[in-house]
Amino acid sequence: MPTSETQGFPPGTVVVVPFPYSDRLAEKRRPAVVVSGPAVAAEGFAWIAMITSARNTALASDIRIPDHAGAGLGVPSVVRPLKIACIEPGRILRRIGTLNPDTAAQVFAGLHGMVGAAPTSRTSEPTP
Repeated sequence: MPTSETQGFPPGTVVVVPFPYSDRLAEKRRPAVVVSGPAVAAEGFAWIAMITSARNTALASDIRIPDHAGAGLGVPSVVRPLKIACIEPGRILRRIGTLNPDTAAQVFAGLHGMVGAAPTSRTSEPTP
């Protein structure tokens, strides 16, 4: 159900949420960054990407947050765009900060690079 709660969490907002584990039916309270825009918010949802400590084992797609304090984080951290979730905004526990524009742009570019493209249609028959 659409809700106005989503309006307070624009893309790049760092929030605390109960983030689902990918390998079991459980969740952990952790920071995440809102990566969805107005179209998702209008439907009453938010897409979020996991934030984890920079000391954890790195994945190739991790994006370092150079100003972790400015983002509301207590320790050096990375955004892990490989791990995203769709939640209702009511599950957002609180807002803690915002990614700087350059880091946010890297996150959005990283997500874009991982999303599949629509198959192209053939407009003509192949030549023998």
